[in-house]
Amino acid sequence: MLCLRRKVISESILQLVNTAHLNNASLHTTPTCNEIRKLARLRVVDNSEIGKRAMAEGRPPRCIHVYNKRGVGYIGDKVLVAIKGEMKKGILVGLKQNQKPKVPKFDSNNLVLIDDNGTPLGTRVHVPIPTILRTILKERTHAKGADYTKLLAIAGRFI
Repeated sequence: MLCLRRKVISESILQLVNTAHLNNASLHTTPTCNEIRKLARLRVVDNSEIGKRAMAEGRPPRCIHVYNKRGVGYIGDKVLVAIKGEMKKGILVGLKQNQKPKVPKFDSNNLVLIDDNGTPLGTRVHVPIPTILRTILKERTHAKGADYTKLLAIAGRFI
């Protein structure tokens, strides 16, 4: 009797999982990564078309490469992401991982999509951005030649 009950329960669980996959629900089998490394799932927080479509379909962008020497992304780092079958660049504006003092820790790994010049693809950022990002991006604007100040201009709130 107990064995039959287990079999029925396991079959019903499999049926639910298969139904979720068929309905293209946002069911992820890999755990979320607190560090931004390769294949980490990110959340697009600007209003770019490609970002809105990807998040609405439940297929968030994944990190392909982090443009720094450490290989782990921190706030203000540039990353290469795979989104909707395309490769786009982005700036990390909020992370789950433990931060330096006076840098807020977020509930999700947030990303703003940019083009090759550093210009944001969207016109607004929906979430608050850490104030320390101002100093980080202004330093990188002068050093790298890209214009990251536009990203600060479209941000509505700072924390």
